[in-house]
Amino acid sequence: MIITSNTNPVIKQARKIVTTAKARRQEGLFAAEGLRLCLDAAENGGVIHTLFVTPAFEQAFGAQAARMRAAAARTYTVSDGVMARLADTESPQGVLCLCQTPTYGRLPQQGGRFAVLENLADPANLGAIARTAEALGINGLLVCGGCEAYHPKALRASMGALLRLPVFQAPVADALSALHALGVTTYAAVVRQGEWAAGQTVFEPACAVVIGNEANGLTPATAAACRKRVTIPMAGRAESLNAAAAACILLWEMTNRGQSV
Repeated sequence: MIITSNTNPVIKQARKIVTTAKARRQEGLFAAEGLRLCLDAAENGGVIHTLFVTPAFEQAFGAQAARMRAAAARTYTVSDGVMARLADTESPQGVLCLCQTPTYGRLPQQGGRFAVLENLADPANLGAIARTAEALGINGLLVCGGCEAYHPKALRASMGALLRLPVFQAPVADALSALHALGVTTYAAVVRQGEWAAGQTVFEPACAVVIGNEANGLTPATAAACRKRVTIPMAGRAESLNAAAAACILLWEMTNRGQSV
């Protein structure tokens, strides 16, 4: 049976999860769209609550669709029109899944190297940071304030990294307190007047870079609560870097100029 109506209750509820943070929080689900992300969800321990596929997708990607079906609690075949309604992209590939939000511990239980994100406004920046963090071997992301880790745009920008990295969500004060209790040194990324400059800092073995909002940076309270403050020196007239670009530089510095663990 193929679902062809956008008013089908299953489709209407799924659409709410795709489009609203409130529904994602209430249901404990998020949406992953496209071949790459849905396959990542199926193959990396994610719990697929519901899978939606079109006949054309199954015909083109039979083996991959079979793996997704095997991992999903339930699967619905939908028309191209219904998939277009469900999808968050302009040219959907014909597959979308609703996944259970991972239930990691609220905060890390052991030290390592982390990225802490406070009040990021652009989910694409969050996703790009996650992609960099995974590539550099970061142990996890702490997502604080107004950030939403499993926003559809964040997932796409992460290229699946958010489905593979541990992601902890907590108020920023709690996140910093937990890291400090584990002996993790926190480095606040500030635009000016950092005690340390990127390129000259030797990071502690257990450490975390703390990145703030794209327009306003870290809140003063968070910057003050971190153990150290680090600045990326800039030439020319630029006042600051994009949050994802700043995180990329500092995470590379943290993993390549740190003390031996």
